[in-house]
Amino acid sequence: MLRVLVQALVIVGIIATDVAAGTTISLWAVPLSILGGTWSWYRRRDRNIAVKFLLAIGMLVALGAFFGRLIQELNDTRVVLAELLIQVQVLHSFDLPRRSDLGYSMVIGLILLGVAGTVSQTLAFAPLLLIFLAIALPTLVFDYRSRLGLKPEKHPTGTQKKKKINYGQLGFYGFLFSLVLAIGLVIFAVMPRFPGYQLQTFPVSSPIEIPGDLDGRQIVNPGYGNGDGDGTGGDGSEGPGEIDDTFYYGFNNRMNQNLRGEMTPKVVMRVRSQAEGFWRVLAFDRYTGQGWEIGRNEEATTLRRPSWSYQFNVPFDRTRQGRTQEIVQSYTAVSDLPNIIPALYEPKSLYFPTDQVTFDTEGSLRSPLGLVKGLTYTVISEVPYRDRAVLSQAPTTYAKAIRDYYLQVPPEISDRVRQQTEEILASSPNPLTSPYEQALYLAQYIKQNYSIPNDPFGLPFLGPEDDLVETFLFQQQGGYPDHFSTVYTVMLRSIGIPSRLVVGFAPGEFNPFTGLYVVRNTDAYAMTEVYFPEYGWFAFDPIPGHEIIPPSIQEYQTFSVLRALWRWVAGWLPSPVTGFLQALFSILGGWLVGSIIWVLRLFTQGWLGLFTGAILLTAVAFLGWLAWSGFQQWRYRRFLAKMPPVERLYQQMLDTLGRQGYRKHPAQTPFEYARELHQHQPQTDASAVEEISHAYVSWRYGGSEPNLGLLQQRLEALKKRSQLRRK
Repeated sequence: MLRVLVQALVIVGIIATDVAAGTTISLWAVPLSILGGTWSWYRRRDRNIAVKFLLAIGMLVALGAFFGRLIQELNDTRVVLAELLIQVQVLHSFDLPRRSDLGYSMVIGLILLGVAGTVSQTLAFAPLLLIFLAIALPTLVFDYRSRLGLKPEKHPTGTQKKKKINYGQLGFYGFLFSLVLAIGLVIFAVMPRFPGYQLQTFPVSSPIEIPGDLDGRQIVNPGYGNGDGDGTGGDGSEGPGEIDDTFYYGFNNRMNQNLRGEMTPKVVMRVRSQAEGFWRVLAFDRYTGQGWEIGRNEEATTLRRPSWSYQFNVPFDRTRQGRTQEIVQSYTAVSDLPNIIPALYEPKSLYFPTDQVTFDTEGSLRSPLGLVKGLTYTVISEVPYRDRAVLSQAPTTYAKAIRDYYLQVPPEISDRVRQQTEEILASSPNPLTSPYEQALYLAQYIKQNYSIPNDPFGLPFLGPEDDLVETFLFQQQGGYPDHFSTVYTVMLRSIGIPSRLVVGFAPGEFNPFTGLYVVRNTDAYAMTEVYFPEYGWFAFDPIPGHEIIPPSIQEYQTFSVLRALWRWVAGWLPSPVTGFLQALFSILGGWLVGSIIWVLRLFTQGWLGLFTGAILLTAVAFLGWLAWSGFQQWRYRRFLAKMPPVERLYQQMLDTLGRQGYRKHPAQTPFEYARELHQHQPQTDASAVEEISHAYVSWRYGGSEPNLGLLQQRLEALKKRSQLRRK
C-alpha cells in the first residue's frame, strides 16, 4: 500500500506539471513509472546488476539532454528542471529494492508539485493540490509505520475474515485533511506579501527569430483587416465603421473614433505585478477631429539587446523629481495580440524574447511581431508616486517641446471649446488655482453631466465635416466611453494644459489564489495623461463609472492578498450583508488604529508621557495574561467535565504531580508510573498515588466501580501536601 500511495503522489506531481506548463510529459512518464514500480516490486529481492548499468546509462543521457535544453532556456529553467526530475523518477522507479528508497520518490513528487505551483496561472492547479494532500496524509502515516517496523495484523490461515472498512480511520483522515486545508488557507490569506522578484532574472519566453527587417514602427492590428479602406474602419484613419469584436480599435498608429459596436469578452493576458496599475500600451499626441494619431511615429527608435541577455535598457526621464517606486510586472499572452507591449508607466528595463523592440516618442514599447499565445515577458518600471499636494504646486512654465505637440486643438473648434471649458471651471465653488485642481474638477464635471448611451449603435456616425468634441459637447451631450477621454483631453489643451490620449488595459480581475490579474480585451480603453513640469505625466479618467484617479502607486500594502480575498468574498454576498460587515470592520479598524496612534503619541510627550505609556502597556499586558489564564482554566474545566468521574480524578492527580515536575511519560503504564514515584515521593503520597492508579486500572479494564468518595479524599490530601511543599 505504501508503494501504491507513493506512486500515486508521483503521478499527481507529473500531471500537475503538465497542466501548469502545458506539456504532455505524462503521456509517457506515467505509464513507464507504473511499469517500473510494478517491476521493481516483483524483482525487489534480486540484485538486478544489468538493469542498474542500464539505469546509470539512462541517467547520463537524461543529464546530457538536460544541459542541452538548459542552454536554450536560461531565461526560465523551471520546466526544464521539472522534466529532468520526471526522467530521473521514471528511471528510479525501476530501482526500488527497499522501502527506504521510496522517500526519494516522495520528495520528487513534492518538488514537481511545487514547480507546477510556481508555473501555474489558473485555478486548474488547485484540484491537483487537494488530491496530492489527500494522498500525502495516509502516505506519511504508512511511511512512519514502516520506519518503525510496524506491520498490519495477520489472521491465522483459514480464519481470515472479510476485511471491513474502518470508518473511524476514514473519518480521522477526513478531519485531518480538512484541518490542514483550513490552516493552509488561513495562513495563505493573512501571510504578508512583501515585494517579490528579488532575483536578477525574470520570466521570458524562448528567443524569437525576426523574419526580414521588421522594426515595429507600424502597428499591425488584425481588427483593422488589411487596411484597404473597405468602409469598416479601414486602416483606422477615417470613415464610419464597426468595431472588431475581438481586437481593441485603439491599438493602432491611427485611432478612428467614428466606429460603433462592442467587443465580445475574451481573456487576452495574465499579469503578475507587485502593484496594481493601468497596463499602458500607446499614447497619441495629434487630434484629427474624429480620432487620434501618433504624430511623430517616424521618430521611433529601435532598441537592441546584447546576445547574452534578454534585457533591454529603455530610456526614461532620470531628471524627474518626486518619489518613485520600482515595480516588476510579468505578462503572459493568453490569446494573440497586436505587436504592442503593455507596461506600467514608466518602463526602464524590458526582458523580451526578440533581439530588438521599438520605443516611440510617447514612451510606448512595440514588438516587431504580434504577441502570440503563450508569449511571456517582464517589465521593470519606475512608477512615480501620486502626491496631490506636490502636483498642485508644480510649475506652469512648459518647455517648447511640450507646447509644440501637446496643446494642439483644431482652430475651427478652439474658441468654442475654450469658452465652454472656462465656464465649467468658473462654476467651481472654490477658486481653481493650479492645473492639477482644474484637471480634477473638469474630469468630475464631465463624468456627472454627460452620459453614455445604452445602445452601442445608438449614436449616429459623424459626417466628413463633423468634429467629435464639438458634437459631444454641444449636440449629443455625451458619447461612448473613449469619447469622454478625447473630449477631456482637448478641453484641457484649449486652456493651455498639455495633455495626450493614452490607451491600455485596466488592471483586470485579480485572482487571490493565483496572484495574477486576469485581463480581457474588454478591459481596454482610453484615458488622459496630463503633463506637470518636473514631475512628468499623470493619468486622469473622465469616464462615468470609473475612478478619476486610476490605480496608482501608494504605500506598499503588506496584506494586499487578504484585502483582495475579502473583495472576492464580498462579491458573492448580498449587498446588505456586505455593507454591514464593511461598516463593522471600519469601526473596529478605526478604533484600533486610533488607539495605537494615541498610545504612540504618549511616548512623544516627555518623561511623563513615556512613563504613562509604559504603565498603560504593562497594564494591557497584565489584563491579557489574566484573560489567557482564565481561558486556559475554563478550557481545562470543560476538558475534565467531559470525562467519567474515575478518569477525571486520575487526570487531576496526574496534573497535580506534573506541576511538581513528575510528569507521566506516554509510554508508561499507570502501575509503572506509580512505582517510579515511590523513589521521589513521601510514603503517604506514593501510597495515595498507587491507590488511585489501581482504582483507575480496575475501572478502565476490569469494569469495577471504586469508592469515589474515599479516592476524592486521597486526592484532596495529595493536593494540600503538594501546595505546602511548594510554599
